[in-house]
Amino acid sequence: MELDLDHLLDTAIHAARAGGAELNRLFRHAELDVRFKRANDLVTEADHASEEKVLGILRDAFPDHRILAEESGEGGGDGVVEWLVDPLDGTTNYAHGIPAWVVSIGARRGTELLVGVVYDPSRDDLFAARRGGGATWNGKPMRVSSHEGLDGAFLATGYPFRHRSALDRYIAMLREVLLRARGVRRFGAAALDLAWTAAGLYDGFFELRLSPWDIAAGALLIEEAGGVVSNLDGDADIFRFGNIIAGAPSVQSELRRVCHQEADENLIETLDPRPAPTA
Repeated sequence: MELDLDHLLDTAIHAARAGGAELNRLFRHAELDVRFKRANDLVTEADHASEEKVLGILRDAFPDHRILAEESGEGGGDGVVEWLVDPLDGTTNYAHGIPAWVVSIGARRGTELLVGVVYDPSRDDLFAARRGGGATWNGKPMRVSSHEGLDGAFLATGYPFRHRSALDRYIAMLREVLLRARGVRRFGAAALDLAWTAAGLYDGFFELRLSPWDIAAGALLIEEAGGVVSNLDGDADIFRFGNIIAGAPSVQSELRRVCHQEADENLIETLDPRPAPTA
């Protein structure tokens, strides 16, 4: 059966707005419940409230679809489509009252990304894309920047704060990038960084060891906005190890080469192995 990508996208937008409403409701709430999942990794009641809304809408619309969500893990049916959901990307910002956080929802069939939505509730900014249909920002077409090359580029990044064994290699990459870029920003929400890169606000983005729900939607936004996304080795498989380099074509190409001089996919995995799958 052929998939109705417009229906997938409309549902993702509806779910993202519903999750975002929960986040707005609880933002800067004096009695917000904040806990540690593990060292340096917060979770709040808002994460759970948003995820409950998002997953409820996705399950009602597509009961046979599989789901991989940050807080509840794997679930759903056994269909060919899998949803990747981050109900609150930028939890640490959120917990500290900093308005830099989003809802991120992507869908894929196998390795093919189908739709992606990144919603910024605090600004009511909606970034959306479907495979072959282009990318939009609040309903208007968006494109990656026209900047050429790494010299003078304006970039975004994120620190591998959960994966400190890879920190030395990341710092080596960052040093080389800083020597050539006009500026590098770190907002603490990878999905938002990717959306802003797709919109041309940033020229490029790079980060190590991200989770699938962090990057699925944003990666498609960038591709459909005319940009390029790859891992350190230049392959399209950004989900295996979670290393991503993205941006305007010539920016991404030079940025990837600089980062690859400091580490490749196998080296990062050796330094910081992914946990073995549980039975």
